[in-house]
Amino acid sequence: MLSRISLSIHQIRDFLLNVAPVRPVFIWGAPGIGKSSLVEQFSASLGLECVSLLGSQLAPEDLIGIPKIDGATSRFYPPSMIVRERDFVLFIDELNVASREIQKAFYSLILDKRIGEYRLPAGSIIIGAGNRAHDAALAQQMPSALINRMIHVHLKVSHREWLEWGAAAGIHPWVMDYIRARPTQLATDVPPAKEEPFSTPRSWHYVSDALHSFGDDIAPDHLDALLFGCLTSDHAVGFKAFLKQIRHRFSVYKILKGEAVWPSAPEDRDLAYFLTQSLRDVLIKALPPLEAEAGREAKELAVSAKSALKALSRIDGELAQLVLTENEAGARVPDWFVLDIARDLPRLLDHRAAHEQK
Repeated sequence: MLSRISLSIHQIRDFLLNVAPVRPVFIWGAPGIGKSSLVEQFSASLGLECVSLLGSQLAPEDLIGIPKIDGATSRFYPPSMIVRERDFVLFIDELNVASREIQKAFYSLILDKRIGEYRLPAGSIIIGAGNRAHDAALAQQMPSALINRMIHVHLKVSHREWLEWGAAAGIHPWVMDYIRARPTQLATDVPPAKEEPFSTPRSWHYVSDALHSFGDDIAPDHLDALLFGCLTSDHAVGFKAFLKQIRHRFSVYKILKGEAVWPSAPEDRDLAYFLTQSLRDVLIKALPPLEAEAGREAKELAVSAKSALKALSRIDGELAQLVLTENEAGARVPDWFVLDIARDLPRLLDHRAAHEQK
């Protein structure tokens, strides 16, 4: 299912309030970004029970029920897990992972709120959810008849909404601070290689829970096992460097002010890499697109950054040129700053050109 329009959790919650009571809705999204918790919170907001079915673990009889002789005829008795006397929210998760037989069994349930002779209470709501086929999550193409029985909406990750939720949910301060500094690392695309961890809001929640359990003095081996077992490799390295920065009180702002120097020990290259990324993000955010628009503070920042880059290039030219490349969001420092750097540090542009040709 192609995503033309994607909505955040708050936006989909409002969408469900208006649409789900009158028509079934299917929520598409990558693994671990909050589809299930969104439906549970939506159900709670309406004061309705949320009855969850997992499409990948259902057999046809789980929906249709089993026959029982009733006089001269037989009747199908629906399973107790979906029979309720009061209105409820029926949440069908992983519907597009279910077998074709299971998907066919959902036809009348989704369209008419009926299974055999049993009808859901009139005010009941049906919501489906599933991962996208390109997420390598065993999803398969749904029949067109099933697709046409639902309204489809795509869920996107919003770091602002997640941070807002995380503050109330007690997410570990280290995780909160890191995502504030690196919002694009809250979620990443599912890697093409199988059996490889990747970053999602759910995996960052796991990291937070484990950090709370270990405490601030978590051993290095345990920290490595936790981070590389939950996150994309680059994000695990970045988070480790972030913790080094906290523990050793490194700061890119101190480097810009001349109050600290770049870490140069081989074992601190991950920290230098993180600080370099931080410098790039600071410049992208603070420097205007055109030099003529730069005020006094922006010009002073540009001078300080150029001095910092000179110092870094003497330690590691490859890291220094990273400042001039795109960040994860596809943004760059403005061209006028790059040209200014080129006059004093032409090798950085040579490094960048070589990097982009790889």
